[in-house]
Amino acid sequence: MERIDENALIETDILGFIERNQNKELLRFVTVGSVDDGKSTLIGRLLHDTKGVYEDQLKDATRTTDTGETAIDFARITDGLRAEREQGITIDVAYRYFHTPVRKFIIADTPGHIQYTRNMATGASTANVALILIDARLGVLQQSRRHAMIGSLLGIPHLLVCVNKMDLVDYDKDIFDSIVADFKQFSDTLDFKSVDFLPISALMGINIVERNPARTPWYDGPTVLEFLETVPIADDINLSDFRYPVQTVIRPNLDYRGFAGQVASGVVKKGDAIKVLPSGKTSTVTHIDMWEGDQDEAFAPQSVTLRLADEIDISRGDLIVHAEDEPFVGRHVEATVVWMGETALDPARSYIIKHTTRYVRVNVDEVAWRLDLDTLEQDDSAETLKLNDIGVVRFTAHRPLVFDPYLRNRGTGAFVIIDSMTNTTVGAAMIREPEDQAALRAGVELGAESQVSPTERATRLKQHGGVVWLTGLPASGRSSLAYAVERRLWDKGWSSVVLDADDPRYADGICAGSGPATAVARRMADAGLVAIVAIDAPSAAQRATAAQIAGDRFMEIFVDTPADVCAARDTRGRYDTGSPAFDAPEAPGAVVDLSTMELEKAADAVIAAMESAGLVFEKMSKRR
Repeated sequence: MERIDENALIETDILGFIERNQNKELLRFVTVGSVDDGKSTLIGRLLHDTKGVYEDQLKDATRTTDTGETAIDFARITDGLRAEREQGITIDVAYRYFHTPVRKFIIADTPGHIQYTRNMATGASTANVALILIDARLGVLQQSRRHAMIGSLLGIPHLLVCVNKMDLVDYDKDIFDSIVADFKQFSDTLDFKSVDFLPISALMGINIVERNPARTPWYDGPTVLEFLETVPIADDINLSDFRYPVQTVIRPNLDYRGFAGQVASGVVKKGDAIKVLPSGKTSTVTHIDMWEGDQDEAFAPQSVTLRLADEIDISRGDLIVHAEDEPFVGRHVEATVVWMGETALDPARSYIIKHTTRYVRVNVDEVAWRLDLDTLEQDDSAETLKLNDIGVVRFTAHRPLVFDPYLRNRGTGAFVIIDSMTNTTVGAAMIREPEDQAALRAGVELGAESQVSPTERATRLKQHGGVVWLTGLPASGRSSLAYAVERRLWDKGWSSVVLDADDPRYADGICAGSGPATAVARRMADAGLVAIVAIDAPSAAQRATAAQIAGDRFMEIFVDTPADVCAARDTRGRYDTGSPAFDAPEAPGAVVDLSTMELEKAADAVIAAMESAGLVFEKMSKRR
């Protein structure tokens, strides 16, 4: 490998040095590992030995030992947060930049603790290489496998496994070989393009920048720096599939109409036939404008402005591609999600995603499975994702998405999930290879549905919607009790509505029978209200139908006023031929007798039953 003396080049050809430095290949890598495996020390040593540390940083990291000698604490070069130094661990993602005559580098030093998985995912999202450290004394830990699994899920192409602290095991080759064999058995099941192994001592600087044959005569591979300088990354950028998300439309005058953005992948040239998605309109590229002027071609990740031969309607969020190379267009996607929100994923609500330059609302169809970070097994019974969880989630978008699988194209295969109530980013998602590719390319119509989830309604209204059905004989006092309960709920700050067959405001037919009445009540419950129903449903079969329609938010209250009392109150002749047929409920939520109980106390008993069942917030249960 030919190395250039950059100091000599600066003295003889400063413009040549600047141009060379600008054109150097950039490699991003992320360091991961268990706590105290030496990640920060490795980076500090790498920066120090490549002259990438400023004088004030070096001074801050230099300390005096008990014997009066000065030594460099390499970990302090990257651990900049006070909380990190107090705990002796890395919490945030620390980014550092350095360069050599061969390449430019951006390092992301990520946390090792499991509770900072979201931070690790953030640092790894754009990395070419994942550098995992393993303590030679401890061997391959569960955390090591966990980080390798996450790196594979995030689509990092290359994995470098550094067996650190070899100085503490006397540079024993057998220990190194044992760790390599153990780790390879696991890593062979992952999706890395390459997996390499290195014996190092970050503290002593062994095999970091310079080889040390005296310490590791049995190792003849590259040092850490040599690996980073030579690992092939040109193929990591997708240059075959042209993808151009439009950021804005530029119209400085009537004669100029350009579409500005960054080339996410691929190459575009003048004269190329293109298609605009999701509209499907076609045209030809006539100009490729950059700061330097009109160019013949552009490639990822350049920012350019394209001009087309035809006046077609294009706006922010549209994707320009080659006409013969289309991505998927569909409303349904399955993605690997790293959940970053303090509040768990709510499958019942909708979220906003930012995909390329578009913001689209999506519904959560289901959580397919969650990765158990302890066993690395798939938990198929998971119904949600909590902070730092990783799992596969199926989404349905309200508008068509234009995408590629993440492992093929990072630019169009990833999106972030945004909580529309708080406007905070709560998740990062990598789109998986679709199973039914033909259906996703064609797209599937999405029926109209509410964009407000039951959880959002409950948070706003401080209650869960539900159906409370007052069952009893005619003239038992159900209507009076319904309105008394409504008044009590209102006084307590909860919202309800009464469905009463005797109320003339309801049109004929709406409340005729338990089925139509329950459909109306269920819709009110879906809106977050408590529907109090005082409508005849004398048979157990009718009420069973109502319970089935209303779901688990249904509660039955038995107004058990004796038949003789009801007959005496009746003014409609319903008892002229005897007591009407009525099936008493077997397991009501509450039983009240309005012949012996005051109306207000009966209303309190009904509300107590509602609280116990979780229909209102003060004693809220998980039932919805």
